[in-house]
Amino acid sequence: MDSFRLWLHGHGNGEAVFPLSLQEISLSKLDFSIVIERWADLLHGVLFTLALSATGIFFALVIGVVGVAMRRSGSRLVQVPVIMFVELIRNTPFLVQIFFLFFALPLIGIRLGPTVTAIIALAINGGAYSIEIIRGGVDSIPRGQVEAGAALGMSRRQIFSDIILIPALRSIYPALTSQFILLTLTSSVCSSISASELTHFAQRIESETFRSFEVYFTITGLYLLISWLIMAALSALGNRHFSYPNQ
Repeated sequence: MDSFRLWLHGHGNGEAVFPLSLQEISLSKLDFSIVIERWADLLHGVLFTLALSATGIFFALVIGVVGVAMRRSGSRLVQVPVIMFVELIRNTPFLVQIFFLFFALPLIGIRLGPTVTAIIALAINGGAYSIEIIRGGVDSIPRGQVEAGAALGMSRRQIFSDIILIPALRSIYPALTSQFILLTLTSSVCSSISASELTHFAQRIESETFRSFEVYFTITGLYLLISWLIMAALSALGNRHFSYPNQ
């Protein structure tokens, strides 16, 4: 107690001082047995996070491809809503977006559960960024290739899918993969609406055991594992479907 008063008030000159030895500070010993005892909850959180991320990535990619197709439609009535969507999502925080879906939509009669809200929020957020990434790849395709496809009698759908989209995805796949890894880590924000992902379980365990260091140290390692698994899956998908023919 005297050491605390000395640290708080300092000496007579008004300068605060700190304890001279660690023995004056009460530190609890680390105990990872708490984490081991709750392995089932953590495993559920990991599996749910993987499923949530994979679902969000899938729909984000769909939104990205459809959005790029709409941007290239040539109709301002179609292009303008896509541009507004991208600007709105990219310039607002993900937390605000998910809160809007979960707390604001019920005011107009649309009620969504935490899991559905999390998937929609991840898909919308990832889709907006995917549109811009894919659009960059599409714009890099030489116009001569498109004209060559038209000269061969290919339909607009064939030109877009075979000549524009696939080569574009090959060129931007690394950037798209990085964005999807970031989206996976962003899923931790979904705990704010009680979605049953990894951070949600970590917060619950920490609040019950008060073992903050042990819990979040373990969660850090688990998120590294999740990121590695998602990266490996996306890499395998890219090597199978988006690799260059000579590789």
